[in-house]
Amino acid sequence: MLNKTIFVDPSYDVFNGDLLFDLSDPVLNRDDQLRALSRLRDNLMTLGMEIHTADFLFNGACSDVSNEYQYYSLGLISNFKKIAADKLARLTAFVYLEPPIVAPELYNALPSLSAAFDSVYLPNTHGDGYSLEGVDTTKLCQMYWPIPYNDVLQPFWGNRDRLLKIVVINGNHKPRLRKMELYSTRIEAMSALANFGAVDLFGRGWDNWWARASMWLPYWRNYNILMSVYRGTCKSKFEILSRYKFCLCFENMAMDGYITEKIFDCIYAGTIPLYLGAPNISKFIPEDAYVDCRKFISWEEMWREVSAMPDNRIDKIRQAGRDFLASDAAMRFYNSFDTIFTNFPKLSTLQPQG
Repeated sequence: MLNKTIFVDPSYDVFNGDLLFDLSDPVLNRDDQLRALSRLRDNLMTLGMEIHTADFLFNGACSDVSNEYQYYSLGLISNFKKIAADKLARLTAFVYLEPPIVAPELYNALPSLSAAFDSVYLPNTHGDGYSLEGVDTTKLCQMYWPIPYNDVLQPFWGNRDRLLKIVVINGNHKPRLRKMELYSTRIEAMSALANFGAVDLFGRGWDNWWARASMWLPYWRNYNILMSVYRGTCKSKFEILSRYKFCLCFENMAMDGYITEKIFDCIYAGTIPLYLGAPNISKFIPEDAYVDCRKFISWEEMWREVSAMPDNRIDKIRQAGRDFLASDAAMRFYNSFDTIFTNFPKLSTLQPQG
């Protein structure tokens, strides 16, 4: 029987050298973003399997003929052709963690990726937000955003002393494509809410007016208002979220199935998500666990409703989020990497909780 070793290309080279699984670096593991991958490594070890970042694959770590080598990519497309040509490893899966407006080159490469890899994991498999022309659709699989926890985080969730305001935690970016993007909608909402003193903004780059990310009209049109609500960067999203009753929780793109850490961070911290993003969000997360911004005709109307929301309704939404985290529906997200990297859906029985 062959041993099995997995090599994975991270989204960015900074995670090479197995730092992709290292929870000790407070910068790389900000807000426990690497916990799901670290948990995956631990679970693979219980099955007698190893996992390393792909730089080890190129450094001669694949010389054992008794070993089966598998290659995965979390977004890099620069290495798979060499791996296939040199027969270094089997091209097992390519995982899309970014939407088309952030990484259009990945979606342009989808025909060749679907031809080369055994499986390709995407936010949706029916082509919402991207083209299926030339794509081997039999290779496409639903990707669920991997989450670090399956319960809320105390004491953040338990904090009851919260501002009756809406917090926004996002970096300043501009979309590379305009279709279906929500960057400008987020700025529009913040600008409108600022008129009522209802919003605080945290994140990197908003005060860098000279940066490339600031070189677009929505930013400059609303620059003075954005600066009036900007409160600086944050070391911990959970700590900032725990100070507020509500969070403007907008994905970067309105794309079926594209549901990221943003709404989960809110649920962990007990902050009500004011959600705008995946049109089919209710297919994945119960409607009573968030406020759907699509039902409002204006941001003023939204603020009037949520600012008057009684505590008992807030508590029901918070509890619905907590109940969701404990449900089988949430385990699709919690076990996402285990399913992708092993194709063993029952691996959840090995999961350390939290």
